[in-house]
Amino acid sequence: MKATYKKHILNFKVPSSTSRGILKTKETWFIIIENHGKKGIGECGILRGLSADDRPDYEAQLQYTCNNIEKGLDVLYSENEEFPSIQIGLEMAFKSLEAKDPFILFPSNFSKGNDSIPINGLIWMGDKSFMNQQIKQKIADGFDCIKLKIGAIDFQTELDILKGIRQNFSESDIEIRVDANGAFSIDSALEKLKRLSDYKLHSIEQPIKPNQWDQMAKLCEKTPLAIALDEELIGVFNEENKQELLSTINPQYIILKPSFIGGFKGSDTWISLAEKQNIGWWITSALESNVGLNGIAQYTYLKGVTMPQGLGTGSLFTNNISSPLTVKNGTLQYNTNLNWDFNF
Repeated sequence: MKATYKKHILNFKVPSSTSRGILKTKETWFIIIENHGKKGIGECGILRGLSADDRPDYEAQLQYTCNNIEKGLDVLYSENEEFPSIQIGLEMAFKSLEAKDPFILFPSNFSKGNDSIPINGLIWMGDKSFMNQQIKQKIADGFDCIKLKIGAIDFQTELDILKGIRQNFSESDIEIRVDANGAFSIDSALEKLKRLSDYKLHSIEQPIKPNQWDQMAKLCEKTPLAIALDEELIGVFNEENKQELLSTINPQYIILKPSFIGGFKGSDTWISLAEKQNIGWWITSALESNVGLNGIAQYTYLKGVTMPQGLGTGSLFTNNISSPLTVKNGTLQYNTNLNWDFNF
């Protein structure tokens, strides 16, 4: 058995703004395992500036992992505890190697093309006209749940955009989620949540910066709007700390980005702990290529999800890997009439 890795730079079709800055490219890495002429592929979906494993020794760790692939998944998964994107890359690559079809990691009605996954339509930050243009397009495309990135432009302008949506669509017509990416100050957060709640939103992701557990706990207790933890989960590696975080903050929801939290095994742990506390959850991609998105989507489907997931990122890039993944009528589908285009 041998393994290699390679880097791939994804280019955004349109520079995409968040409260952390503007994204023009996205770095990702593939692990390819070969055994007796059979190959498997996995994606290490790191996001610079956000992933816990954004470290100077990242590529060296990838090289070590490939050099020691004979140790097997369990040992290498454990050795990469502080490199969650490598953990999921390994999980995918080993599953891919074992599968009849290297891209069918979790066989189901989804991967057979017989069922779909409900997803939210993602609205990127920008000026009012740009955001309204995106909203109109997502609604025309059949989405009944949209997620708006907020926190980078004037707050009143963002409220006006939400007001405009609600003047035309009730909460039973369109579910609205917002994602602040930690943009609110501790002092202003609760007041902003109250103003946002006027527009019948489903939830807000990460209103304040992570690692302020006491302040976030107070917000979750007092908020008129459901709070979903996102960045808060990054870098929390062991189960004891995960339990402590959830017990301390007691959020309404958590958002699982498998590439950031230890892949499928890590996601299973978070889900188990959350459900014991009656905390809701959903799964979101982290700007992976279609290779990573495919594995995450197939895993997600097996969870029996009914609420919209955050898996609609495949069309963001000019040079994504061509795949059967298709977004249609507000759902992610696996179109078995389309083929993968990946050169092993």
